Amino acid sequence: MKYDIILAGVGGQGVLSLATVIAAGAARAGLHVRQSEVHGMAQRGGSVLAHLRLSDTTIFSDLIPRGRADLVLAMEPLEALRYTDYLAPDGAVVTGIEPFLNIPSYPDMDRILSPLRLIPRHRLIAASPLAKQAGHSRAANVILVGAASAYIPLEEAFFLAGISDIFGRKGPQVVALNEKAFTLGRTAPEAGQA
Repeated sequence: MKYDIILAGVGGQGVLSLATVIAAGAARAGLHVRQSEVHGMAQRGGSVLAHLRLSDTTIFSDLIPRGRADLVLAMEPLEALRYTDYLAPDGAVVTGIEPFLNIPSYPDMDRILSPLRLIPRHRLIAASPLAKQAGHSRAANVILVGAASAYIPLEEAFFLAGISDIFGRKGPQVVALNEKAFTLGRTAPEAGQA
């Protein structure tokens, strides 16, 4: 088994945290994990990209070649669209639909969401309202981990173990909030659908 994930977003959205949650869960499952991060201008609202590779055998490279990713997991739709060239033909895309308006010429949302909806395996999620329902707006990244878990070959228990590993030092309330966020994301409907 080999599974390659491109994670994308804008600085401050928690892209590296969601990569760490998935990596911790995969390690708990006994998988080999390789991760590479490209921060860009993260502190100024710039693009953040991470490569995450999971396998039951040795992984020799941190980087995922274009056209080979099993999943593009993005915090916001323009960043999802930016990295779709990494997707394998049968790959999936999961993204939050709320734009991060960090540039004056942010494209029209239809121009972004329409091509994403053409990808046969996609989940476009309204993550912000679900994060607030979970208990904190910053839990949107874990909402999206939950939404992506339908595609990632890990059992739910390993994701929850990863959440506990990563957020445990912040206390049981933070762990519980993120577990709730994961569950809400896992069962979230496609944005625009009931």
